[in-house]
Parts: sequence; C-alpha cells; structure tokens
Amino acid sequence: MKEVIIEPTENKKVMKFVTDYTLIPGSLELDRDSDISEIPLAQELFNYPFVNRIFITANFIAVAKEDTVEWEHVAESLKNIIEDELLANPRIYLQKRKEMYQIYSEMTPNPAVMKFISSKMLMDGFIEVKSKEESEGVPLAQELYEAFDFVKEIYVSDNFVAVTRDSQFEWHEIMNQVRSFIAEFLQAGKAIATIEPHQHENPVLKIINREYTNDEQKISDILNEYVAPAVENDGGKISLIEYDGENKTARMLLQGACSGCPSSTATLKNGIQSILKQFVPELVENVEAVNG
Repeated sequence: MKEVIIEPTENKKVMKFVTDYTLIPGSLELDRDSDISEIPLAQELFNYPFVNRIFITANFIAVAKEDTVEWEHVAESLKNIIEDELLANPRIYLQKRKEMYQIYSEMTPNPAVMKFISSKMLMDGFIEVKSKEESEGVPLAQELYEAFDFVKEIYVSDNFVAVTRDSQFEWHEIMNQVRSFIAEFLQAGKAIATIEPHQHENPVLKIINREYTNDEQKISDILNEYVAPAVENDGGKISLIEYDGENKTARMLLQGACSGCPSSTATLKNGIQSILKQFVPELVENVEAVNG
C-alpha cells in the first residue's frame, strides 16, 4: 500500500496528503471544470461535494475544501481514498492496461508446421518469411530466428503465426518454448512488422501482373468460396496463379503451412481437383501445386 501522511498547511481550507515518492513531473491544478477523465484520483475526490480544488505536485496532493465541513471529520477518509487510488494508479493518470494475448498451438496438415493462434488480431493481411536473410522489416521473425536455430520459415496472417521447423526436433519437444516466446513478444508490445503486409484479396499480384480471364475468375471464385477457408484454417493459403486452358490444368500457389507439405499433392488431387471438376468440368481436369 502507498503510505500517505496528512499534513496541515497555513491555509485552513487546504490539507496536504504527502507520499514517499514522486507522483508526477511538474504540477497539476484541478477544479470541477477540469478534464479529469484520465485521473481517477480526482474523480473520486470530487465525488465529495465539499472538495472544490485539487493541486498535485512532486510528492503531495493538496485538497482545498468548502467551509461546510471540518478537516477532523473528513481528512482520514480522504487519506484512505488517496491511498487506494495511488495503489491502482501510482503516477496519478489512469494506467493503460497492457493488451493481453492468449496464444494456443494447433497442428496443421504439414507435420513440420505448427500454428500459434492469438486471441487478438495480429495484422490485416499476411507476411511470409522464407529465411533469416529475408526477415528484415519483420521483428517477430528476426527474433524467432535468433532465439531458435530450428526455425525455417514464418508465416503471419490475421490472428496466427505459422512456424516451420527443420528436422532437429519434433514439435512436442519445442512447442511450448515457441508459444511462450511469441506470447512474450506480443505482450511486450513489440511491432510484428515494420513493412506493409500483403493483402489477402490480391495474394498473387506480385507474381503475375495481369487480370484474370473469365475462366480464371470462375476457378478463383470457387477456390475462394469452397477451398480457401479450410486451407487458411490450417495455417496456409492457396491461390490460382495460372490456368492452361488447352490442357485444362489449374496451377495453384501454396503458402504458409501448405507450402512444401507432404500432404499437399494428395489434398489437391483428392480434394481441390474434385471440387473444381464438379463445379467447372468444362474448364478443369488437372490441378498442380507451386510452392510459394
């Protein structure tokens, strides 16, 4: 508890409440017309109708009262209020609560990739880092590479971080370390990235500089509606990057947990290819994967 000492002044209407530490730099003078929305102590003191002015400086709070009451009847109550408020907000102003991040881990279809999901949004869009050398501008990736030599790739999107490991360890050996590290990084308020994330709605504009044809747009729309949500839920991303109409072959870009996943080819052949052949049999007979 913050100890407060009651100390009379030469002005009988003013009482000082002295602390053993510095409250604020400079000084602060408040009356009932002042903006006290960020000063809980003042809000509490002004709840008493006989308090008409508050002066805060260095290590004391001076309270000026009306003549309707005597200090001997109210000083101790004000002292208790001040002690309680200083305990909650030692520097007078309302303390901003740190944003709390709850992080939990989730396996993906790719055994090398673990998805660390946050209770709060991390970014609008996505960033993929394929190596330590490419991590400039992504502090979270830089620190993960520095902390863990088994980290190969990092994919951040919306409310999750997907981490790809090498073959040194299995995830059950290192999962808790990585989860705690990510949680502490976020809790410290550090910037995940200083570069702009790529936007989900146009994930392949950096790969192909053209508009979709009508046939490509039909295929892309089906992917977005029936395939992409499930893939993103597993920590990855899938996009149409090329369509060969002559051979009826659609080529997909795989990113995040899907990139390099041993089950990707089977998933495409057995799942995505079947969906496309069902909805647009006149356009698609084969699907191929390109790892991003």
